[in-house]
Amino acid sequence: MTDPGLVNGRRTAIVPRPVVVPKWRQRTTFVTPAASPRDETAATLAGVPDTTLTAPDAPQRPFTRTVHGDAVADPYHWMADKADPELIAYLEAENAYTDQETADLGGLTQAIYGELKARTQQTDLSVPSHVTHTDGSSYWYYSRTTEGLDYPSSYRVPATSRDEIPDVTVPPAGEQLVLDAQALAQGHDFFSLGAAQVSPDGRRLAYSLDTTGDERYDLWITDLATGAIVDGPLPRIGGGGAWAGADWFFYTRVDEAWRPFQVWRHHIGGSEPDALVAQESDERFWIGVDDSRDHRWVLIESSSKLTSEVSLVPADEPWAAPRVVSPREQGIDYSVEVARDGLWILHNADAPQFALSRAPLSSSSRREWELVLPEDPRRRLMGVSVYDRAIVVEHRTDGLPGVLILPRDGQGNVGEPQELTFDEVLYDVNADESPDFNTDRFRFSYESLVTPPSVWEYRFDTGQRRLLKQTPVLDDPHFGPYDPAAYVSERLWATGLDGTRIPLSLVRRRDTPVDGTAPGLLYGYGAYESATMPYFAMSRLSLLDRGMVFAIAHVRGGGELGRPWYEGGKELSKPNTFSDFVQAGRLLTSDGHVAPGKLLAEGGSAGGLLIGAAVNLAPDLFRAVHAAVPFVDPLTTILNPDLPLTVMEWEEWGNPITDQAVYETMKAYSPYENVRPVAYPAILITTSLNDTRVEVTEPAKWTARLRDLTTNPDDHPILLKTEMVAGHGGVSGRYKAWRERAFQLAWLLHQVGITA
Repeated sequence: MTDPGLVNGRRTAIVPRPVVVPKWRQRTTFVTPAASPRDETAATLAGVPDTTLTAPDAPQRPFTRTVHGDAVADPYHWMADKADPELIAYLEAENAYTDQETADLGGLTQAIYGELKARTQQTDLSVPSHVTHTDGSSYWYYSRTTEGLDYPSSYRVPATSRDEIPDVTVPPAGEQLVLDAQALAQGHDFFSLGAAQVSPDGRRLAYSLDTTGDERYDLWITDLATGAIVDGPLPRIGGGGAWAGADWFFYTRVDEAWRPFQVWRHHIGGSEPDALVAQESDERFWIGVDDSRDHRWVLIESSSKLTSEVSLVPADEPWAAPRVVSPREQGIDYSVEVARDGLWILHNADAPQFALSRAPLSSSSRREWELVLPEDPRRRLMGVSVYDRAIVVEHRTDGLPGVLILPRDGQGNVGEPQELTFDEVLYDVNADESPDFNTDRFRFSYESLVTPPSVWEYRFDTGQRRLLKQTPVLDDPHFGPYDPAAYVSERLWATGLDGTRIPLSLVRRRDTPVDGTAPGLLYGYGAYESATMPYFAMSRLSLLDRGMVFAIAHVRGGGELGRPWYEGGKELSKPNTFSDFVQAGRLLTSDGHVAPGKLLAEGGSAGGLLIGAAVNLAPDLFRAVHAAVPFVDPLTTILNPDLPLTVMEWEEWGNPITDQAVYETMKAYSPYENVRPVAYPAILITTSLNDTRVEVTEPAKWTARLRDLTTNPDDHPILLKTEMVAGHGGVSGRYKAWRERAFQLAWLLHQVGITA
């Protein structure tokens, strides 16, 4: 999906209101008998120049894991040491082998890359966002992408009226550069922007950078009037932060397990050392920091997968001790929106699908919470934004997202909810937060499998909608203009092994026959209550226009059908995720949408675990699969509390150290531990050396074991491709990302005989 405000998958258009606390719970986010050791050297692994390379054969070294009396041989355990030169040599040898085996994809890769470039308006603008600062000044903030450049620049221009959105297609008078990401990225092989937040008074910018992919950032403060750096760097911090007034900044630090566990306070330009504000000692929890919409409060949130606790610090007294809104209770998950008339709290106390309550600003216990919007068992409440004139609530109902507007009168009383409705059967909609409380409107983003991303404005007083912008899809030199009417999307339902109905979202060209002859790609994720909505992707057009069917399997473990759907695919119920995906694939090949023998599959991170488990369950169902940064050795990882983020994951997968049932369940579905001597699909595995969420060890071990045991390597290759300077999100920069995506799609298409 292309968007002028997106860089490497995250939105970077700068507005003073920061993104909410990092949600590690959504980390985009994932035995064979012992063999005798081998004595291949790193030089042998690297191959011989100017000769045809054979598939790398990784060394095996004896190692036995014994847990709960169960002894398991793991000859590739040595790959856990990422600093081992032999591992680096192995990864480089795999890269060389993959390059050789995919050399014939050059033409198709270049064609798809050219289609992405041709269809994307490469010089483009985000819709300007209106912001009123605490000093009374108002600006329009926006970002601009430029053809040939990977990263956008962010700007602002003085605002005179909220009704007059300026035309910034040509730089207007008074335009001021806020941040030039392209300039900051110069000289770095990898670049990711973390925080990018203007101070409440509009005078300064705080931004943080990661230039390796390990998600540890350096923070800088600049003066927007002069462009000069006035503070920093604060090295190796977490990505986020929050302003407290104009002169203080709160930020997070991570521990050795990459867990955000501390909040620190920094005085801009001050000589005193930074002060520790809060520390989370429970290793199941991570900590994040945000500020309220009116900038009067700093919010500190400690969260695990199931439990949360929010504290407030007055922004005008940043040295004050944090005050807890409601002490943590195991299983009670709540978030807080601070408004002028009190606290608005989204929570699951006696409400598994969540309810909305309000409480006084001074609240320190949930006994003070007053119910406003009760739980509806069919509707999972997801987020709330409170304004003087309305409350905007995001939800998911029957597998689709929605937006409720609750009008408010002058006394703050709440009226009957009004639902935004849409004509398409499948879509994605998200409410965009306005930085201002006293606004008479809000914006929402809308897209579908066939409708490009659009920004709309909604007026609270009249209910009128206005389309502000739709991402353009330019003409392709070969396929011609994009016509949404040439495509059709539909909802299908597969039947799980236990009779549960599994929703699928499907899109194809209208002229692609449903007669059992078309190739198809099935995508899935299914973890952390993260929902994969029916979204638009520019790159997907290159599949659809070549006759491919594309489907998303909304399997259990995700959040599409609410909290019960998530709980039906986690811990001891995790196998449902994998069998649901297989059943979805079987439906596609039995109802005529996809030809047997031409079904492809794709998933990343926890979705890579899904792919690995699915090919073990049904290797004959798929012709080929792509697993990105795949979490394919989950039991080894979750058994090691010293690895990044592991303890935090126990509420997702269970704790196999203390619970034998969890151990046995994970062992039974672990892709790495269940590879067997059968004919596997062709498998492309992509990963990154600096990934801190799924260590490169996991896909490397999985590749080696697959290569050992697959019975059909000649026509169904196992390929590993490692980015040596990147993290969990892969390469940075839109052109490199497009080229990498073009390669992945070309490989998939080639596997079903599409080479033109």
